[in-house]
Amino acid sequence: MNWEAFLAPYAQVVEELKVKLKGMRAQFEYESRHSPIEFITGRVKPIPSILEKAHRKGIPEHRFEDDIQDIAGVRVVCQFVDDIYTIVNLLRSRKDFFIIEEKDYIVEKKESGYRSYHMIIKYPVETIHGEKRIVTEIQIRTLAMNFWATNEHSLNYKYDGQIPGKIKSRLKRAAEAAFKLDEEMSNIKEEVQEAQRIFYEYKRKH
Repeated sequence: MNWEAFLAPYAQVVEELKVKLKGMRAQFEYESRHSPIEFITGRVKPIPSILEKAHRKGIPEHRFEDDIQDIAGVRVVCQFVDDIYTIVNLLRSRKDFFIIEEKDYIVEKKESGYRSYHMIIKYPVETIHGEKRIVTEIQIRTLAMNFWATNEHSLNYKYDGQIPGKIKSRLKRAAEAAFKLDEEMSNIKEEVQEAQRIFYEYKRKH
């Protein structure tokens, strides 16, 4: 496997999507409207992680492109839960990629307590061999969900996927507390957005 050649289109997808999503965020700000996008991150899965996942799921090398859906990953982080669905609808209306699957882990949270919205897309990139459609995962979540998921990911890494029961139950409680925070913040969303509008106008003038 020539990893550099294999991963190059994935890196291109991540960079292009980040630029497009940041453009969407800027458009909301130009119109002095609340942006549903707080920030965007992206990464190409490290080679050891690709190989570990392939081994765990019994995926042969010739199936990596189709069966490992998160080699290219972009994450969109929002302030409020309903911002997630605003972004989902915006992405559904785009014509520059194809949505192949959606997974709503907010309505149907995972057993661990994990919440997020996942879109699996095929994104067309131009290569020297012509157009290539790259399977990519977009995760959309709130700041609170992201905080929880980042810590859970670290613990999974530390314990090699076997988090002790006591910590696992604390994580579940933390997940519920994070979601409760999201719900409470949604109740004062209009106040928060008004304050942000005032601050943004002040920044623009000074």
